[in-house]
Amino acid sequence: MFSREVKFVLTALFTALSVWQFVEGNIGNGIMWFLLAALIVLFIFKNERLLLVFFYLRKNNMAKSQQLLDGIKKPEKLMRADEAYYYYLNGLLQSQKGIGKAEKFFKKALATGLRFDHDKAIAKLNLAGIAASKRRKRDALNLVAEAKKLDKRKMLDDQIKALQQQLKRI
Repeated sequence: MFSREVKFVLTALFTALSVWQFVEGNIGNGIMWFLLAALIVLFIFKNERLLLVFFYLRKNNMAKSQQLLDGIKKPEKLMRADEAYYYYLNGLLQSQKGIGKAEKFFKKALATGLRFDHDKAIAKLNLAGIAASKRRKRDALNLVAEAKKLDKRKMLDDQIKALQQQLKRI
């Protein structure tokens, strides 16, 4: 919502207010200002819109999720991990509508660098599904194998087996 510079200024201001309240003896107010400064520091390193998109995706509110993602005008100005998750979330939302743009977003998310292995596995599994729908069996098999390696907790076993069954029919 705010630029990174504004967040730094607010953090410095709230920290100064916190120290002043501690010096004055108002411990409760000092703790409140310190917690507000800590909250803003969190939002310096994690984009608040992306956190809200994850929340609305869990609630299965795709329209609100897409609206929040569309509010991010320059994703290249995000931190690298946030930029990767911007593309990943866009890929997830686009895959609900159709596979045209989803492939581009998943590839960009993987190239930018997703943080967690299960997110990489989901992206590769979605890319495998897109490749299967485009009748590119070899690419799909390679992507399924990579997704299987990344899925250490076996959370995607059912989806992987279903996609492998679909690929046998091609």
